[in-house]
Amino acid sequence: MNPFSSGTRLRDMIRSIRACKTAAEERGVVRKECADIRASINENDPHDRHRNLAKLMFIHMLGYPTHFGQMECLKLIASPGFPEKRIGYLGLMLLLDERQEVLMLVTNSLKQDLNHSNQYVVGLALCALGNICSAEMARDLAPEVERLIQFRDPNIRKKAALCSTRIVRKVPDLAENFVNAAASLLKEKHHGVLITGVQLCYELCTINDEALEYFRKKCTEGLIKTLRDITNSAYQPEYDVAGITDPFLHIRLLKLLRVIGHGDADASDLMTDILAQVATKTESNKNAGNAVLYECVETIMAIEDTSSLRVLAINILGRFLSNHDNNIRYVALNMLMKAINFDDQAVQRHRVTILECVKDPDASIRKRALDLVSLLVNENNVKQLTKELIDYLEISDEDFKEDLSAKICFIVEKFSPEKLWYIDQMLKVLSEAGKFVKDDVWHALIVVISNASELHGYTVRALYKAVLIYSEQETLVRVAIWCIGEYGDLLVNNVGMLGIEDPITVTECDAVDVIEDAITRHNSDMTTKAMALVALLKLSSRFPSISERIKDIIVKQKGSLLLEMQQRAIEFNSIVDRHKNIRSSLVERMPVLDEAAFNVRRAGSFPASASTMAKPSLSLPNGVEKPAAAPLVNLLDLDSDDIMPPPSSSGEDFLRDLLGIDLGSSPAQSGAIQAPKAGTDSLLDMLSIGTPSPAQNSALSIDLLPTADINNNPSNVLDTLSSPAPPHVATTASAGMFDLLDGLTPSPSKEATNGPAYPPIVAYESSSLKIEFSFSKTPGNPQTTNVQATFINLSPNTFTDFIFQAAVPKFLQLHLDPASGNTLPASGNITQSLRVTNSQHGKKSLVMRMRIGYKLNGKDVLEEGQINNFPRGL
Repeated sequence: MNPFSSGTRLRDMIRSIRACKTAAEERGVVRKECADIRASINENDPHDRHRNLAKLMFIHMLGYPTHFGQMECLKLIASPGFPEKRIGYLGLMLLLDERQEVLMLVTNSLKQDLNHSNQYVVGLALCALGNICSAEMARDLAPEVERLIQFRDPNIRKKAALCSTRIVRKVPDLAENFVNAAASLLKEKHHGVLITGVQLCYELCTINDEALEYFRKKCTEGLIKTLRDITNSAYQPEYDVAGITDPFLHIRLLKLLRVIGHGDADASDLMTDILAQVATKTESNKNAGNAVLYECVETIMAIEDTSSLRVLAINILGRFLSNHDNNIRYVALNMLMKAINFDDQAVQRHRVTILECVKDPDASIRKRALDLVSLLVNENNVKQLTKELIDYLEISDEDFKEDLSAKICFIVEKFSPEKLWYIDQMLKVLSEAGKFVKDDVWHALIVVISNASELHGYTVRALYKAVLIYSEQETLVRVAIWCIGEYGDLLVNNVGMLGIEDPITVTECDAVDVIEDAITRHNSDMTTKAMALVALLKLSSRFPSISERIKDIIVKQKGSLLLEMQQRAIEFNSIVDRHKNIRSSLVERMPVLDEAAFNVRRAGSFPASASTMAKPSLSLPNGVEKPAAAPLVNLLDLDSDDIMPPPSSSGEDFLRDLLGIDLGSSPAQSGAIQAPKAGTDSLLDMLSIGTPSPAQNSALSIDLLPTADINNNPSNVLDTLSSPAPPHVATTASAGMFDLLDGLTPSPSKEATNGPAYPPIVAYESSSLKIEFSFSKTPGNPQTTNVQATFINLSPNTFTDFIFQAAVPKFLQLHLDPASGNTLPASGNITQSLRVTNSQHGKKSLVMRMRIGYKLNGKDVLEEGQINNFPRGL
């Protein structure tokens, strides 16, 4: 007999496939078998139909296409015999899904089988309908399923309840038809029927508010009685699992009570006693008992309840943390993160156990426990918890140090009681895990150090001692280099000693040794080496006795393979050799950095960006980091060199353009040599243009935080001083220069003053959204333009959580008023007012980039665009 003929039995085909040595051989066997099945289907032989379908199901499970056999399922379902129907329904559930159009042909057969006199056939139809029911089939067959909920056989009632669950999920409008039938199932004694009835009630409550109110009024007491009976029942072998009577029914009942009690104080009061009983009587030495206890805790946290029951629930979670099972500890940590919003003090009692979980060998438990610890931190316990975490940081795994150090830094920054403690803790973190700390953390530390003038001496000495021991920590080395460059004289002279310090002896050579070691170390990156060069330049002025040694170190870097290092070495050597008269003022101590401005930039908030509406403030517990807004200017690519601020009308900028020299840049700008007003007067003196007044002889300074590139093609220090400042640095005109070149500022035109009418524009248009701008001017203020934005929905769908964000170049200032709403209805519109101030009115036109976000059918949608068609004259 041919082993691949249509008469091959299923077991023979399976044996042949398993005997294949290669995938190609298997494909050949399957291809030949499928060909034989097609031939048999064409012959329309009813005797081989069920065998062919069984083989097709096995082939389908192997991943091969079997769509050609779908009609065989329908033919078998239409057969009168039970064996044929069984294999037909099995093939229907396996080979088809609710998206198949051929499924519509089986609706009539399903309806006939749901009314069949044989209860087993009815069971087959219910099982198939519960698995592949589509919305159309649900509407057609819902009456039959509702009737079968009252069927005499408990197995049919159970299957009908499960099928009803599928129907109300597919068509929520049908929920009200099943409310009474579902309520009747809650009185069942058969646990199989009861658990399916409880599940059906749960679905109805989550879908339909009227059904929820009905069950609250009619069924709450009955559900509580059922749960009490199960909890207090004697041993029943058919339902017992590890000493717990039917834990599955326990869990379903608790979930339903959770939905009923949420937001309803009366229903919550009724179930308080039974929840306390379940929580105290359930054994926790087996998984079945732990599952019931966990659901009980979830229910207690969800309902409207008193604090005493919640304390009991939190204590149960505390016991879970001592369990040897990792899964139980993990879910306990997850639940405690939710419970902290209800009762912070009750969770604080388990702080020691939670800290032990941070040291757990399991990585997922460690991370979850660390998140929970950050939620537990407040002003009262920050020092104790930080000490515990830093102690563990010293012995923790390398893989965990990044997460742990980031969390410690966050806690210290948020809850620091004083700057001295903040600096001490950050130095400990940098010493133990400096290579894992992100750049914004050590940048923030430098800003804090800069603002703590009374701690400069203490900080530089602490950093010097730390860097001698932990020289491999790159971030620690950078902060130490910066501080030694700025406050090296305080280090050598032991200035600003605190009572908690021991005096140390540090010579000028010792301080330079630290910086030289950072430059010559093979694993130092370019940022560290560049910072070290700038620090050496500063020390050349602070330590004149060893300036020649410093010069030699700088000269060596002329041969560096890094272009940045070559450039800095050449420029700094020129300053040391040829510009000694300005070196002392050029390398004076950095001015105090603006801590507030740094925090704003770090959070990603820019003055030139705005958003349609403020997100509602989240009610977060202590220790939860609020999500930072994305930096709109960077996101929208507006902070780029292609949008340069035009020259202002001041005389200083005119001279700068004429001579190619940058006469004024902000000393707070990082990464470039700064030239304030004194630089202006020095250049004027050199050119015999004017004489600086003594009041204008302010100090020049160098920022030690390097950038990727100071200048593009400098050849000497004057080129450095003349390099144009970045676009976001505001230039300020010298008073003397303004007098010298008076009258260069053009007066605003009458047309701008009177505020002429401007035509509206279509700012943005897509297939679903259109934005129109209309303009007006405020009399007497031609620089400010009032914009009325209208957002028009072109689609038949409603947009929810609608938000409009915009960003403009630095010469513009943008203010957004709240929008008229955050829901954009289908074919509707909402409006919003914008106000744009153009500091270069008459020279530069308005330009804007925008981003629109909204939700469509629960999914986030994002649209972006640039607006360049503003009317001229704005």
